[in-house]
Amino acid sequence: MLIGIPALLGPELLAILRGMGHGDEIALVDGNYPAEEQAKRLIRADGHPLVPVLDAILSVLPVDDAVPEALFRASVKGDPTLADPVHHEMEAVCARRAPGHKVVALAGPDFYARVKAAHAIVATSEPRLYANIIIRKGVIYPPETKKQ
Repeated sequence: MLIGIPALLGPELLAILRGMGHGDEIALVDGNYPAEEQAKRLIRADGHPLVPVLDAILSVLPVDDAVPEALFRASVKGDPTLADPVHHEMEAVCARRAPGHKVVALAGPDFYARVKAAHAIVATSEPRLYANIIIRKGVIYPPETKKQ
């Protein structure tokens, strides 16, 4: 256990988050996602639903503010105009932890290609379908500088 670090973030996940560079992406996926087949690096978060894992990660990981879009979610049946309740829950966490960043819904093939290219995949036990999100890592600015 560490002070200020959510217990959901185990040593392997913390090492992956710390090792990511600016612009690297991490995908959090539901229990049905073929994570083992698609991951360059796979972190298991068995027994945990996606939304608390997302909240824990966003409590320590900066979201990229150098690009117009840095948060991406899966779409219901591949249609970006559709959203399930889990998507609204993910958006609420992102709004609280990464204000000013919109969660962009991607069509099925675009989302799956982006997950496959991600630095790492976190496989949760989330039972709800289409409960998948990608976070693009940003930077932590030194105290004496401001966002450029």
